[in-house]
Amino acid sequence: MAHDVEDEYRLAELIRLRRVRDRIDREYARPLDVETLARGEHMSAGHLSRRFRQVFGESPYSYLMTRRIERAMALLRRGDVSVTDACFAVGFSSLGTFSTRFSELVGLSPSAYRREPGLGPGIPSWIEKQATRPIRNREAASHGRE
Repeated sequence: MAHDVEDEYRLAELIRLRRVRDRIDREYARPLDVETLARGEHMSAGHLSRRFRQVFGESPYSYLMTRRIERAMALLRRGDVSVTDACFAVGFSSLGTFSTRFSELVGLSPSAYRREPGLGPGIPSWIEKQATRPIRNREAASHGRE
């Protein structure tokens, strides 16, 4: 019986963590911080950060930054959106912070990325999105070993 209660608690917590992740996916362009995300699920910010990292492999803030940069990459690939417009469209309030985070995740500055051609005409967007997904340093190290 004790396992049932513990299992139910873990399942409920996983559901709450998924809701946080889904909220980040939906509201990435809005001002979000860990305290706001935690409050929405009746958790402390520390507990949310700790459990989110254990379950998803990165902090809520890191997950949010990756989502924002992915969306910015898609906008910049279109070619008709300026770096500044992309920055503000995905939820950054500082062009400097955007450029720094973008360069860290992508390996190119936003303006250099915008000048780079896409994968080419006729490439389905879902393949291009997967091929151009930013890879964090930790993931890059594990990809090199495969």
